[in-house]
Amino acid sequence: MSCIEGLLESVAKDVEGQLRPQLTGFFGGMIRGYLPQTWVFETEEGTASLTVDREGRALAAAGALPTPDVTITTSHAKLSAALRTRSKAAVPPGPLTVTPHTEKGRMAFGFLRSRLGL
Repeated sequence: MSCIEGLLESVAKDVEGQLRPQLTGFFGGMIRGYLPQTWVFETEEGTASLTVDREGRALAAAGALPTPDVTITTSHAKLSAALRTRSKAAVPPGPLTVTPHTEKGRMAFGFLRSRLGL
Protein backbone atom coordinates (compact mmCIF):
# COMPACT_ATOMS: atom_id res chain seq x y z
CA MET A 1 0.00 0.00 0.00
CA SER A 2 1.34 3.43 -0.93
CA CYS A 3 1.41 6.37 1.42
CA ILE A 4 -1.24 8.15 -0.66
CA GLU A 5 -3.52 5.12 -0.70
CA GLY A 6 -3.29 4.90 3.10
CA LEU A 7 -4.08 8.59 3.49
CA LEU A 8 -7.01 8.23 1.08
CA GLU A 9 -8.35 5.37 3.22
CA SER A 10 -8.53 7.79 6.14
CA VAL A 11 -10.24 10.38 3.94
CA ALA A 12 -12.68 7.71 2.70
CA LYS A 13 -13.72 6.85 6.27
CA ASP A 14 -14.34 10.50 7.06
CA VAL A 15 -16.22 11.16 3.81
CA GLU A 16 -18.43 8.13 4.35
CA GLY A 17 -19.14 9.09 7.96
CA GLN A 18 -20.15 12.61 6.96
CA LEU A 19 -21.98 11.74 3.75
CA ARG A 20 -24.12 8.71 4.53
CA PRO A 21 -26.30 10.45 7.15
CA GLN A 22 -26.95 13.25 4.62
CA LEU A 23 -28.39 10.95 1.94
CA THR A 24 -32.00 11.04 3.13
CA GLY A 25 -34.87 13.34 2.20
CA PHE A 26 -34.90 16.08 -0.40
CA PHE A 27 -31.35 17.26 0.27
CA GLY A 28 -30.13 13.66 0.08
CA GLY A 29 -31.68 13.35 -3.37
CA MET A 30 -29.73 16.39 -4.52
CA ILE A 31 -26.48 14.93 -3.18
CA ARG A 32 -27.16 11.57 -4.86
CA GLY A 33 -27.27 13.43 -8.17
CA TYR A 34 -23.51 13.93 -7.81
CA LEU A 35 -22.83 10.28 -7.00
CA PRO A 36 -21.08 8.06 -7.79
CA GLN A 37 -17.79 9.97 -7.87
CA THR A 38 -14.32 8.68 -8.71
CA TRP A 39 -11.24 10.82 -8.22
CA VAL A 40 -7.77 9.78 -9.35
CA PHE A 41 -4.71 11.20 -7.58
CA GLU A 42 -1.41 11.09 -9.47
CA THR A 43 2.04 11.90 -8.06
CA GLU A 44 5.58 11.06 -9.10
CA GLU A 45 5.44 8.16 -6.62
CA GLY A 46 2.27 6.55 -7.91
CA THR A 47 -1.45 6.73 -8.47
CA ALA A 48 -4.40 6.04 -6.18
CA SER A 49 -8.15 6.56 -6.44
CA LEU A 50 -11.02 7.51 -4.19
CA THR A 51 -14.53 6.47 -5.13
CA VAL A 52 -17.88 7.12 -3.48
CA ASP A 53 -20.90 5.09 -4.56
CA ARG A 54 -24.57 6.16 -4.66
CA GLU A 55 -25.10 4.89 -1.12
CA GLY A 56 -22.25 7.04 0.24
CA ARG A 57 -19.79 4.19 0.69
CA ALA A 58 -16.24 5.46 0.10
CA LEU A 59 -13.25 3.37 -0.89
CA ALA A 60 -9.58 4.06 -1.58
CA ALA A 61 -7.78 1.92 -4.15
CA ALA A 62 -4.32 1.60 -5.63
CA GLY A 63 -3.97 2.77 -9.22
CA ALA A 64 -6.35 4.67 -11.45
CA LEU A 65 -9.95 3.47 -11.47
CA PRO A 66 -11.72 3.72 -14.83
CA THR A 67 -13.83 6.71 -15.87
CA PRO A 68 -12.78 9.22 -13.21
CA ASP A 69 -14.80 12.34 -12.59
CA VAL A 70 -11.66 14.25 -11.59
CA THR A 71 -7.92 13.64 -11.96
CA ILE A 72 -5.61 15.50 -9.59
CA THR A 73 -1.91 15.63 -10.46
CA THR A 74 0.60 17.10 -8.04
CA SER A 75 3.76 16.29 -6.11
CA HIS A 76 3.81 13.57 -3.51
CA ALA A 77 4.89 16.11 -0.88
CA LYS A 78 1.97 18.43 -1.62
CA LEU A 79 -0.68 15.70 -1.80
CA SER A 80 0.50 13.81 1.25
CA ALA A 81 0.59 17.04 3.32
CA ALA A 82 -2.89 18.00 2.08
CA LEU A 83 -4.41 14.61 2.86
CA ARG A 84 -2.61 14.28 6.20
CA THR A 85 -3.45 17.76 7.56
CA ARG A 86 -6.44 18.76 5.40
CA SER A 87 -5.30 22.33 5.86
CA LYS A 88 -4.21 24.41 2.89
CA ALA A 89 -1.99 26.45 5.22
CA ALA A 90 0.09 23.32 5.95
CA VAL A 91 0.53 22.35 2.29
CA PRO A 92 3.83 23.22 0.62
CA PRO A 93 3.73 25.28 -2.56
CA GLY A 94 3.98 23.48 -5.83
CA PRO A 95 2.12 22.46 -8.93
CA LEU A 96 -1.45 21.25 -8.75
CA THR A 97 -3.36 20.26 -11.85
CA VAL A 98 -7.04 19.46 -11.47
CA THR A 99 -8.70 17.95 -14.52
CA PRO A 100 -12.46 17.54 -14.24
CA HIS A 101 -13.74 14.90 -16.65
CA THR A 102 -17.42 15.40 -15.82
CA GLU A 103 -19.54 18.34 -14.76
CA LYS A 104 -20.54 16.55 -11.56
CA GLY A 105 -16.84 16.03 -10.80
CA ARG A 106 -16.08 19.71 -11.37
CA MET A 107 -18.91 20.75 -9.06
CA ALA A 108 -18.00 18.24 -6.35
CA PHE A 109 -14.33 19.19 -6.43
CA GLY A 110 -15.20 22.86 -6.08
CA PHE A 111 -17.28 22.03 -3.02
CA LEU A 112 -14.89 19.53 -1.40
CA ARG A 113 -11.52 21.00 -2.33
CA SER A 114 -10.98 22.78 0.98
CA ARG A 115 -11.92 19.67 2.97
CA LEU A 116 -8.96 17.91 1.33
CA GLY A 117 -6.55 20.76 2.04
CA LEU A 118 -6.20 21.58 -1.65
